[in-house]
Amino acid sequence: MAAGSTAPLLAAVACVLLVFLAPAVSGDGATLESVPDLVKAMYVNIESFPCVRLLNLSGEIGCANPGHGQIIAPVVRFSSIDQLVQPSAVLLPLDQMSDFFLRVSKDPELYHMVAGVLVESNGVHSNLLELSPDRKFPQEEFAPYSNVSHDWNSVGSGIMWTRYDFPAFLLSEESTQTLRKIAEKNDKSKNGYQPNVAEFDLVMQTTKAETHDSESCLKEQSCLPLGGQSVWASLPAMSNASMKDQKPIIMVVASQDSASFFRDRSLGADSPISGLIALLTAVDALSHLHDLSKLKKQLVFAAFDGEAWGYLGSRKFLQELDEGADSVNGLNSSMIEQVLEIGSVGKGISQGHPLFYAHSARNSSISKKMLDGLQSGSDSLGSDNVKVKPAATSNPGVPPSSLMAFMRKNTSTSGVVLEDFDSQFSNRFYHSYLDNLANINSSSIAAAAALVARSVYILATADMPVDLMTLNTIRVNVTLVEELIGCLLTCDPGLSCDIAKSFISTSSSCPSHYVGVYQDSPSSTQFPSYADDTSRFIWNFLADRTGTLAGNISSCTGKCSDESEVCVGAEVEGGGRCVVSTTRYVPAYSTRLKFEDNAWHVLPANSSDPMGAADPVWTESYWNTISLRVYAVQSTTSDWLVLLAGLVVTAVSYLGVIIGRTHISKITKRD
Repeated sequence: MAAGSTAPLLAAVACVLLVFLAPAVSGDGATLESVPDLVKAMYVNIESFPCVRLLNLSGEIGCANPGHGQIIAPVVRFSSIDQLVQPSAVLLPLDQMSDFFLRVSKDPELYHMVAGVLVESNGVHSNLLELSPDRKFPQEEFAPYSNVSHDWNSVGSGIMWTRYDFPAFLLSEESTQTLRKIAEKNDKSKNGYQPNVAEFDLVMQTTKAETHDSESCLKEQSCLPLGGQSVWASLPAMSNASMKDQKPIIMVVASQDSASFFRDRSLGADSPISGLIALLTAVDALSHLHDLSKLKKQLVFAAFDGEAWGYLGSRKFLQELDEGADSVNGLNSSMIEQVLEIGSVGKGISQGHPLFYAHSARNSSISKKMLDGLQSGSDSLGSDNVKVKPAATSNPGVPPSSLMAFMRKNTSTSGVVLEDFDSQFSNRFYHSYLDNLANINSSSIAAAAALVARSVYILATADMPVDLMTLNTIRVNVTLVEELIGCLLTCDPGLSCDIAKSFISTSSSCPSHYVGVYQDSPSSTQFPSYADDTSRFIWNFLADRTGTLAGNISSCTGKCSDESEVCVGAEVEGGGRCVVSTTRYVPAYSTRLKFEDNAWHVLPANSSDPMGAADPVWTESYWNTISLRVYAVQSTTSDWLVLLAGLVVTAVSYLGVIIGRTHISKITKRD
């Protein structure tokens, strides 16, 4: 056949395909005028959020395609799973999620029939009463006490700690409606044929490389360790003189990361971001006081990253202290006298009034002073009626918290964790994507911030008489609480909020508080080449609130001229400003890891790190792409019809060409 006849032939075949396929794929009578229109109509990309593969020293958890390629399976409703005759993509109602994954993990026959899972979204305002994929005692292996049978998280199912060799995605609200319609079409299809399928692309590099634990995947470089950047700051800033003549330190700490079954839906509104917001608001309230340098104790505030994955931030912080690293220059572990942790404080409203519980680390005189300080702070708030109670003595110890790392490091550590619960989490959505804006009360967070700000001021005066006039001027900015909630817990405005834009240039407006992987070289902690949006925002906020303007008022884009100065807002257009502030980044990754020769290596457990032996050393697999799309496929009968039509068109075209050539040849000879 002549080359010139190929293009018309292909066009003819495409037209026939359009005729046969259009009614099946469009479904809405839309006109398809070209092959690109056909492709667009066939494939619908689904907005969704994946469960991904994580690894530790003993194995794997999370989700992944079982092989090296994509998975294609018909979409079926959850109600049909007992009648499955082939591997299928199960459309799962959210309220059935925990029971389903528990059942699948125990039922091998059902497991092999699940090609993938599509979890429906109930939106921000869900009617679901409880959902927690974490264990009943989260991170029990790090507890500084032996009784780990206590159910802090009474509704925990533990499903996020299991390995699933099939893909699972959380659908957006819009995608949920799309998939429901598709599943309904499959239900109504004739002869049991299900023409609508889901295509999962969730192939993990660790699956390809056959590296099934953290040590092997780090060696083969098919994964990266979980980690990020913690931040600490002192109030007031530490001068060189104050570093030599140090005061006892009161540390106020909170966590900045959360976890979830679905990687990018880890908001953690109550646990732990409410505590982080309370910390930032308390710092803001205290920053307006004068003569803080006259206090008997030094205030230090820290936001730890990676706490949901083995207390990475707090443990690395303590290791850096032991090693005298630059990231903690000015701090001395022997001078840390008291640790006050702000935990989950977003649900502390009881009978219309704020109520919090103080979980004490040990029955020491210093711990008693901390409890007395919190009570005095509560009393000073008067008509605000912010109450604090000691946690029940029947509790085995402090709840899961960063304070555990301090206690395991030094058993004599005195500390208190401030929470919105007594013996069990009040947060019924712990480490679930439903721990969102609807799960917290801004008034509770503001009350916790006020309680903390006044209490640490009282504690910092030590044996000095408390200046009641100054104490009563400590007021939290309720508007700031609302703004921080909008910045850290919503997509609108999210990290495009005014206060964040005044400090940083964000990569995404939608916040997610999953720790992510450690992408930086550990050698340059004060100017990391990578820190996520949340860490950079916290660093700039703390530097701004704890700092005083430097003598040089010119703009800056990085380092300032004096070692005691830092550049706040360096990322914004026009540059930032230098302030005198002691604000530092601290790397947050496993203390069992060492970066050497451009690769990560797992170290043996060290006796000087009591939590090292329990450290799982979490890593996350590499992947190329993650995607989910749905489309219609033809039945076998339709496929044969299309093939037959193509053959007919091909034959007719070929005959047409031959007849045309013969006719032209005759005309040419006649002439």
